[in-house]
Amino acid sequence: MRDTADRARYQTVPQQPDDARSLLAALLALPGRGLRSVIRSAAMTPGRLTVIAVGLIVLTALAALTASFAVRDRSDTLTDLTERREPLAAAAQQVYRALSDADATAASAFLATGEEPEELRQRYENDIAMAGSSLSKAASDPAATPRMTAQIDVISQQLPVYTGLVETARTNNRQGFPVGASYLREASALMRTVILPAAEALYRIDTERVAEQQDDAGGFPVVAMLFVIALLAALIATQLHLKRLTNRVLNVGLVMATLAIGVGVLWSVAALTVQSVYIGNGKDDGTEQVDLLVQARIAALKSRADETLTLVARGDGGAYEEEFVRLSGRMAGDDGGGGWLADVAADATDGTPLASEVALAQESAEKWLRAHAKVRELDNAGDYAEAVQLAIDVGKPDGAAVAFVALDDHLRAAIEEARQAFHDDTTAASQVLTLLAPGWIVLGIIAALGIGAGIRERLREYQ
Repeated sequence: MRDTADRARYQTVPQQPDDARSLLAALLALPGRGLRSVIRSAAMTPGRLTVIAVGLIVLTALAALTASFAVRDRSDTLTDLTERREPLAAAAQQVYRALSDADATAASAFLATGEEPEELRQRYENDIAMAGSSLSKAASDPAATPRMTAQIDVISQQLPVYTGLVETARTNNRQGFPVGASYLREASALMRTVILPAAEALYRIDTERVAEQQDDAGGFPVVAMLFVIALLAALIATQLHLKRLTNRVLNVGLVMATLAIGVGVLWSVAALTVQSVYIGNGKDDGTEQVDLLVQARIAALKSRADETLTLVARGDGGAYEEEFVRLSGRMAGDDGGGGWLADVAADATDGTPLASEVALAQESAEKWLRAHAKVRELDNAGDYAEAVQLAIDVGKPDGAAVAFVALDDHLRAAIEEARQAFHDDTTAASQVLTLLAPGWIVLGIIAALGIGAGIRERLREYQ
């Protein structure tokens, strides 16, 4: 009975089928068998030629694909540069400019006697609205870094505080309370020490990212070039091997493959060289000029605020005047012919709209500096009312206000011209690469077909 029960229990235990173990072993042995088969085949000439053909076709596919991807990546980088990165930098620059102009305009409006000039009030409100909308655009960057976000948060949080102080200053000024001047100076101090530094940092970050992307677009495609060089070397080595093997000078298929890859190399060298020239022009005539002009414009706006705040302070504005001298000197020198404007003028091509706008900006800067000297002369002589009129009255052709507005207009136009030069050059750089990416795929297919045909002709000789 016990033997019968043991046999029954033994029969209920599932056993591993022999055929399953055999199948698993066969699968595990496949790579080794395949490798041994290749080695045995390569020991004979037909097998060796087959291995060479497969290797060349695989290398051709890798070279064509990496070259195509590298070109496509450059093209995408240039497109992103013109459609997203540079406009975001322009939005950050607009935040910086609008806030600087708002500070200068608020000070000018404060000096006006009687009812506040409507044009100055409207300009101030437009600046605040422009700063808000541009800040929203700058904040929409999906690739924003924590450092960028921090600057945006500072501006967003402190701008309402600034506008509140300005409104308090206006209210007190309308009622004739001298404390209004204190509120205005406090607002300007907040703008200059907290808000504008954050706006400048935001602009600098975006400008640096534009420059980095330009460098990436003009970089050398190392990986793709290594694959292409390896393929050319392999094709030449294969043809030399076949020459020794068959005593034939040329293999038409392999020659066709070599010529196809050679065309791709020459096309790439020419396209990338032209592209690099366009990118360089976009940097020299575009982004670098924009940066200098933006610095000049911001310096002009800050100097304008210093000019009016010196008058608001009524004899206690020495620090503002010192800053005016420093900033205006960096912008245009002592007489309008130096500073950043001179640097831009030296690099601008003669006869271009950019050169024309910069020349007009230099003339306006010279007139403004002369008018400012007259304002200081009148104020120091005790003729405060006349000094204020010369500083803010847009009806005086030789006044500081007229010259400053003209300077700001010409700087704005010059910045737009430089931005357009950048856009044109970068777009042209992208267009140069339009057909190169698909071209490498086509040339890779031609080369692979040539390799297959060339090796096949040699294999026929062994049949």
